[in-house]
Amino acid sequence: MISNPIAFYIFVWLAGCCIFSVYLLSILKLNHTIMRIPDITIAVDGYSSTGKSTLARLIAQHFDFLYLDSGAMYRGVTLFAQEQGLIAPDNTIDPALEAALEGLDLHFAPGTILHMGERNIEKEIRTMEVSSQVSPIAAVPYVRAWVDRRLHDFAASGRVVMDGRDIGTTVFPNAEIKIFMTARPEVRAQRRFDELVSKGESPVFEEVMKNLQERDYIDSHRETSPLRRAEDAFVLDNSEMGFTDEIAWAEGLIRGKFGLLDAPDAIA
Repeated sequence: MISNPIAFYIFVWLAGCCIFSVYLLSILKLNHTIMRIPDITIAVDGYSSTGKSTLARLIAQHFDFLYLDSGAMYRGVTLFAQEQGLIAPDNTIDPALEAALEGLDLHFAPGTILHMGERNIEKEIRTMEVSSQVSPIAAVPYVRAWVDRRLHDFAASGRVVMDGRDIGTTVFPNAEIKIFMTARPEVRAQRRFDELVSKGESPVFEEVMKNLQERDYIDSHRETSPLRRAEDAFVLDNSEMGFTDEIAWAEGLIRGKFGLLDAPDAIA
């Protein structure tokens, strides 16, 4: 125990300096890595409720990338079609939707929050009502073409990470890094169930599981840009992984891709 007050304060000051130095060094290392990663496109594809958006957001935050949620765009179109009466309960889609899209303004502001005009629709697009009809909407060729054009406009400046179901195969087939995510069906259903409960909804687990199975089938069998793994994509099964494990996996992948592992000019 330090009995001298002056010595005690000096000890505290030195300890604080050490902690700050470690923190500063970690920031310098991260910034050094960020600066050495070129302005590339990272595509994250996979099945619903595998955590694609979560991983893409983590990558964007960790490496200072722009994050774009393509799934949110399809959900936004679905909500628009529902509100305009352009999709029936049996999922029949009115052909008038094609012309109506030309007047639809979907954009992310600020950052990753989807807006329809000036209206924040982020919460509305995550409901079961939208989830139950998003796959039929996303299977329509002119809807996919409209969303693809918007995504290319958003990504024009480069240094983008984007998640969806056909990013690495159709939207950005030349993406420098492609990730395909999967997880066991029961794990995915539980994640989606927990998400809905956290938002104040009262889902039935069996209905959530059925919805995932139906979306898997539609997404994998649609004629235009079906869900499939790109040949050069890295597979990530995160059934037993947490967020920390996932970002560590992604960081290893990105560092390895650009030779940043044990690089001789890295900050020690």
